Amino acid sequence: MPNQASIYETPAIDRLRQELRFDPQALRRFRNVLLKNGRSDAEALGEIPAEVRDEFASRVDLHALELHSRNDSQQDGATKLLFRTRAGMLIESVILRIATVRTTLCVSSQVGCAAACDFCATGKMGIAQNLMPAEILDQVGQSRQILAAERRRLRNLVFMGMGEPFHNEENLYATIEALTAPELFHHTPGRILVSTVGLPDAMIRCARRFPNLNLALSLHSANQETRQQIIPLAKRYPLDELRRALAELNRIQPKSTEVMVEYLMLAGLNDSLEAAAKLVAWLAGLRVHVNLIPFNPIDDAPHLHGSDRPTREAFGAHLKAAGLKCTIRYSLGADVAAACGQLVRKENRQQRQDQSASHS
Repeated sequence: MPNQASIYETPAIDRLRQELRFDPQALRRFRNVLLKNGRSDAEALGEIPAEVRDEFASRVDLHALELHSRNDSQQDGATKLLFRTRAGMLIESVILRIATVRTTLCVSSQVGCAAACDFCATGKMGIAQNLMPAEILDQVGQSRQILAAERRRLRNLVFMGMGEPFHNEENLYATIEALTAPELFHHTPGRILVSTVGLPDAMIRCARRFPNLNLALSLHSANQETRQQIIPLAKRYPLDELRRALAELNRIQPKSTEVMVEYLMLAGLNDSLEAAAKLVAWLAGLRVHVNLIPFNPIDDAPHLHGSDRPTREAFGAHLKAAGLKCTIRYSLGADVAAACGQLVRKENRQQRQDQSASHS
């Protein structure tokens, strides 16, 4: 039997259709049912002519991932999905059901993360491997199927799961091409956000390639020493380089697009009004929107503590008084370890140990 082609490999699937000699409209309907509407595999395959359906199904790989487990929050409607790759590693995606009908999916771009941010559980894993486009896209595909069964539609996609997206840059771009392709997901670029710990050149390359895409910078401090303390990569990419990158993004992107600036509120570290004033000065003249984020405690960082609510609100009020757009965020999915910084699994550590042992 010939090797299977991923459903996301458009040229390969088109060639298969030509080989099997069936109506291109049937293939279009199949893709619409599966990828745009999130219906079941069986429903989608029902659009393929009966005389070639079995052959088509045997030669097309509909899913690059196996759904390992699902954990639904009892507090706020978040769902953590645990997927297993064919290499045996586990990755996480999180569905966030906002009180309105708007639904967001947080996707992973890597297994683990090499950025090693002090506050992030995933960063404590190190990096095991990049995810291929089909593995990133299948997080979206399977999540859409889950939501379609609830009569919900996926509105927003955020690359804020496991991994630094720009450490997997080419696969990230191939993924975005597929997400926005009319014949595949046809997802609006303006409803996709890529979050980075701050790789200036990659941010600019991404904006030039996808100017309507949203970008978020995990800043967390406008003080170089403090930022280096919590983000090791800050030593390689200092604040002055990041500011120049944000100014270039503002030049490249439409005037209606703002760069999201993520700011994790850490008690006694970056939450003083002096730190707020420094942030205001650093962002002066830039087209940005600041998100103040609560810290979700992790076992590997017992020395870090989240700022209390009054402190977060006072910090936000200072930014707003200075004319900055600012939103104070609240966590979703904390009871299923689905909130930011909590995406880590001990099984992956064991898997890497087993793989190392087998190669030794």
